[in-house]
Amino acid sequence: MTDSPPAQDIVHKGISPESPEARARGVGTTAHGRLSNLGISKRFWVVLKRVAVGTYTDGFTYAGNLAYLSLVTLFPFFIVAAAVAQLFGRSAEGIRTLEAFLQTVPPDVANVLRKPVADVLQARTGSLLWLGALVGLWTTAGFIETLRGILRAAYGVQTSTPFWRYRLGSIGMIVAAVVLAMAAFSFQIVLTAVEQFVYRLLPLSTEVQTLLSVTRFAPALALFGALYMLFYSLTPRKYRGTECHKWPGPAFVTIWWMATTALLPLVLSSLGGYDLTYGSLAGVMIALVFFYIIGLGLVVGAELNAALAEVPHERLEQGRQKEDGTS
Repeated sequence: MTDSPPAQDIVHKGISPESPEARARGVGTTAHGRLSNLGISKRFWVVLKRVAVGTYTDGFTYAGNLAYLSLVTLFPFFIVAAAVAQLFGRSAEGIRTLEAFLQTVPPDVANVLRKPVADVLQARTGSLLWLGALVGLWTTAGFIETLRGILRAAYGVQTSTPFWRYRLGSIGMIVAAVVLAMAAFSFQIVLTAVEQFVYRLLPLSTEVQTLLSVTRFAPALALFGALYMLFYSLTPRKYRGTECHKWPGPAFVTIWWMATTALLPLVLSSLGGYDLTYGSLAGVMIALVFFYIIGLGLVVGAELNAALAEVPHERLEQGRQKEDGTS
């Protein structure tokens, strides 16, 4: 069950004054306007302002939390992946899932994470693996709950649902994410094999080769699909309707993620001096910087969805009446 904080508390609880709930109560500068009634240029600036205000409110704090939690929960997540893979009789899939994930991060970050995570996965077998998986489920669920908190703050919604119910839901989402990640990885292997077969069988068929070259975008498509399901599942129920688009946020985060993966190594190489500043911890610091940037992108994606959410007409009318009554 979700509740909406009183108008006077909106700005005191880390909730953006431009969130949908704040707009419905007459708290923002664009409180009573609907995007559908605005021109394209005006709509762009209104959405940009909503996103900027929402991100500034608590976005940088959330990004820092996500950067820390990403490192803390990365090992438990892949332990869970290894346990689920063993359950299906495919023990090697745990390592393959790790490699698939490392393809979506900059090389420096991948080099830092590959050996420690692989060593942990290889060291855990039998009952030790399952014990680690149970602890990993609980730990990783904290990351999901942080994302839920980001989306609730973006929409200005609070909840009275018991903690344990949300925690169980988060654990279910983690298991589903592991299974889907393995399925996506298997599908990518099949596509790569088909592409190589066609290249050898039809070396001059440029049309077919061009079509199959789309498989190179498989990691981005898989990332978008995972983010879309995550955003949809964690968005407050009242904002899952057709008037509230869910795809812009995941699309933005996917582009942001891929751009960060491509550009961060170039930026770091131009700056230099990381080894001199952080010594043996330089790789860990690069990983933290990467996850911080990704976390900030997740916050912006959540704020973008909230900025595009249309408040129902009846709630706008209630907001106008409350404003008129206090003026």
